[in-house]
Amino acid sequence: MTKAEKTPLIKKLWGTPQFYKQLVVLMVPIMIQNGITNFVNMLDNIMIGATGTDQMTGVSLANQFFFVFNLCIFGAVSGAGIFGAQFFGNNDHEGVRHTFRFKMIFSILLTIAGIALFIFFGEDLLKLYMKGESESVDPVATLGYGKDYIKIMLIGVLPYTIVQCYSGTLREGAAPTLPMIAGVIAVGVNLVFNYILIFGKFGAPAMGVEGAAIATVLSRFVELAIVVICTHANKKKFPYMQGVYKSLYVPGSLVGQLLVKSLPLMLNETLWSAGIAMVNESYSYRTLDAIAAGNISQTFWNVFSIAYLAVGNAIGIILGQMLGANRLKEAKEASYKMISFSFVIAFTIGMVYMVAAEFIPLFYKADDHIRSLATTMMQITALAMPFEALAHASYFTLRSGGKIGITLVFDSGFMWGVNVLLAFLLTRYTDVSLLGVFTIIQFVAVIKSVFGLLLVKSGYWVKNIVEDGKSAAAE
Repeated sequence: MTKAEKTPLIKKLWGTPQFYKQLVVLMVPIMIQNGITNFVNMLDNIMIGATGTDQMTGVSLANQFFFVFNLCIFGAVSGAGIFGAQFFGNNDHEGVRHTFRFKMIFSILLTIAGIALFIFFGEDLLKLYMKGESESVDPVATLGYGKDYIKIMLIGVLPYTIVQCYSGTLREGAAPTLPMIAGVIAVGVNLVFNYILIFGKFGAPAMGVEGAAIATVLSRFVELAIVVICTHANKKKFPYMQGVYKSLYVPGSLVGQLLVKSLPLMLNETLWSAGIAMVNESYSYRTLDAIAAGNISQTFWNVFSIAYLAVGNAIGIILGQMLGANRLKEAKEASYKMISFSFVIAFTIGMVYMVAAEFIPLFYKADDHIRSLATTMMQITALAMPFEALAHASYFTLRSGGKIGITLVFDSGFMWGVNVLLAFLLTRYTDVSLLGVFTIIQFVAVIKSVFGLLLVKSGYWVKNIVEDGKSAAAE
């Protein structure tokens, strides 16, 4: 192939400095907020891990279910957010306000249902992971720590939900800095009180797992106060948020459109996260050590993956704004460049993660077997990271055009039809080792990424969904 033949492909996959400046300006605040949050969660995890393997495992089990709840809220907010980004791109502030009201009402109703589920079935959910055996983990003690953690964490569920509604709308309105600042301050509060309450510093009692939960709840109320007060105090910067509580009215025709997008996306995020929980349950069926080692691996994966995950969020917002402004051809061209950028970032960071995995488990008070297992799991996820990045970027690209049906099949459908099914069959009906099963599950991302790229290339997602939404929002 000659150089002349290669040039068009290079131009298609790589943009100008100005193009990446726009992407980075939106990506960096999201990355900083998520990065600091995950970094503090990592320190939180290390501090809990320093108190013992049972405590760490109990919190990890509880967080499996908070993870599902959090993504359920994320799905509800993001579904409406597809309209929010396009309304903003169309300079329709009233449409943004209607979208925000819908987010709040819908998400709060979901939160009430989630709290009820945790109260009445929390212990039963934790027991799903107690089937495997382990010489390192005490199931009874682990269950007790998990219950203690859930009981306190439920207090912080509502402020978490409200913050997600505000933060999502601000990002869709090209103002990601405030959620970032609030997040940074909140995680600082979390870190300080984790240290004080987990270990009993400065005269406070050593509360262990309960102390970690209290610190998290405090940080969520601090974050809520900052976001709400600063948003409504700055009328010029956030005009689309002013007067948002003058009524709870949302036009009926717009509610229908929002539900059509929000319900499937909420279902997708819930099913996807529940699928992750079920895959972990299959790992624990082999041995409860998989939960302890997987907790270490997942905690640090959250830190190392922030860059490409932030690119995905930025892709959804930028493409949504382009589509809302009827810049359809530009949106399709931009999608290729942003997806390739995500791949390069994930590949680079994955290599760093491979090396760091040799040392990370040494921070934990755990058996050598669990540390070794965690190292290998981290290195496997590092190798799979570039393919995860391709699938993630493809998902947000498809979602930006409101093609929720295909994203549902692509994301949660793939999770349950491939990942969950494979994990279940391999752990119950084969002699494949735990690490063998883990490797297979991680690398199905290769298949998913190819599927996603083909869908993006088809252009099926390139659509302005608010051309008629302005009139609906004005009703």
